[in-house]
Amino acid sequence: MARQNRVTPFGNIVALPGRGLVMGNRGILHDDDGNIVRPWQVRRWLICRLEFRGRRRTVMRPHSYTELFFLDEATALSAGHRPCAECRYADYQRYRSLWETCVGTPANADAIDSQLNADRIARRQKHTYRDDLSNLPDGAYIVLDGIAWLVWGTELFAWSDCGYTKRRPRPSQLRVDVLTPRSTVAIIAAGYRPAIAPLSP
Repeated sequence: MARQNRVTPFGNIVALPGRGLVMGNRGILHDDDGNIVRPWQVRRWLICRLEFRGRRRTVMRPHSYTELFFLDEATALSAGHRPCAECRYADYQRYRSLWETCVGTPANADAIDSQLNADRIARRQKHTYRDDLSNLPDGAYIVLDGIAWLVWGTELFAWSDCGYTKRRPRPSQLRVDVLTPRSTVAIIAAGYRPAIAPLSP
């Protein structure tokens, strides 16, 4: 049975079989029996490597942070996470340097995490905003008919925990609800290219 530690582009923590390409955390979210009891504990929502310096962890060990898994980096960014400053140091530095240019607020970890928290959560629910689809960079996520779609090139790709299995043409003119936080969209547009899982043929 799949553990409830997979994360969707909406930021929801679900029990699905797909493990994904990256992991991350939001603090201790589970109880001693491995049940998720809160959606987050801290403002520092990270994206981490699956492997780093040979470290080994017992998944969902009591009193330790909850390991979360994402299909890919674009999914994690959509959920409101950002690169870890330790295991993904180079990516974090690239993200941070673009933050200074694009967002215009201080680019230390506390300031970034505070702004991301404001961008991703509204009344304890996923915060979205409206924009023209033509304005969005490759790697951003939108929602259409209740489904999360990755924007990539001239097409949209439907998210699933096991990969992108559906695709559709990207309309040239359409107002959409954007799932990826506004500040992260700006950074992607400025040149941060998130890693994605293989796209359907």
